[in-house]
Amino acid sequence: MNLILFDDPVVRTSLFPFTYTRPVADIRVGILTIREKWERWLNTKASFKTEEYLQKKFPVHSSPENLLINGAVCPDQVLVDTIKALPPHYFLTKDSLLIAASQPVSEMSASNTIEYSQAITVIDKTWKIFRENAAQLKVDFKLITAGRQSAGIMDKHTVVYGSENDIFVEEGVYIRAAILNAESGPIYLGKNSIVQEGAIIRGSVALCEGAHVNMGAKIRGDVTVGPFSKVGGEVSTSVIFGYSNKAHDGFLGCSVLGEWCNLGADTNTSNLKNNYDTVKLWSHNSESFENTGLQFCGLMMGDHSKCSINTMFNTGTVVDVAANVFGHGFPPNYVPSFAWGGASGFDTYQLPKALETAGRVTGRRNVIFSDVDKEILSHIFETSARSRGWEKK
Repeated sequence: MNLILFDDPVVRTSLFPFTYTRPVADIRVGILTIREKWERWLNTKASFKTEEYLQKKFPVHSSPENLLINGAVCPDQVLVDTIKALPPHYFLTKDSLLIAASQPVSEMSASNTIEYSQAITVIDKTWKIFRENAAQLKVDFKLITAGRQSAGIMDKHTVVYGSENDIFVEEGVYIRAAILNAESGPIYLGKNSIVQEGAIIRGSVALCEGAHVNMGAKIRGDVTVGPFSKVGGEVSTSVIFGYSNKAHDGFLGCSVLGEWCNLGADTNTSNLKNNYDTVKLWSHNSESFENTGLQFCGLMMGDHSKCSINTMFNTGTVVDVAANVFGHGFPPNYVPSFAWGGASGFDTYQLPKALETAGRVTGRRNVIFSDVDKEILSHIFETSARSRGWEKK
């Protein structure tokens, strides 16, 4: 079996800005990315079938025994068993969504399609990343910790509530004088993660490898802090993919941050409208604001975007890739890629400067900003020009 996780084009666009820079299955929800989930469930390595400009960084490996799975679909035991039993040359669908294809050699038809009858979890909207995070965190927690022994918490000044089976500590974790409450959900502390003095963590929460919770932080639950990310202040119902910083005071709620993002000190996100109405969010498919049906929805920020100190993001704000937001007042609810400015207006963050900054930022974490990474951002810069309406045509 050769596992390939493919992007559905419509779903991929619905997940902008996060899928500008990665395949759909490289999205993190719960503890693991969707790719990592499938690799663990099927005990194999996966490759990606994605957009051509991403394919060099995320190559596809094909063989006569390909198993193709929709990269937006999260696995569970029943679905995994069904896919394993899928006959060669057959397709598995749910309503109009293609879930999987086993060794496809022909087009789908009524004779080679099986309709899946059970419920599935599909991450086909940006806001589903934070909405599904608590449930996926619990699934991933059981998957990762099954049959394993936690390293435990040795610090005598750290207070723990809830069952010890709901707190798992990997090797190398540093924790001092914190409060961990797993009564409402599990807490996972990844390898070499850090929890500083006075931090309060209420499950469900995952700190991935090298993640860092600063002094006095309040992590209110249903939160994933991705690898080598830093958080402080107050965080609730949010997902941070990796290598991003929300290290200072300020509130982040019902939000998703990509990689290499930085929120300046005292940045705050609104996740509830004053009139308690449902939240509209920018859709790249329709190029308009669409109703999410959610009462709580905060900030969606793509890779390499930043904001200055004291930035205020309104309810339901989308910031695309490599934007730099600063200044007084609320910026618009949609900030396109490579925007430079804020409420008073925008200029274009010119590509050479953006690439220079990205190289500095990744270099601080000893990560190479490769020529392939530069090509991806360059492609996004060119293809997103139309969204920057202030540019001279």
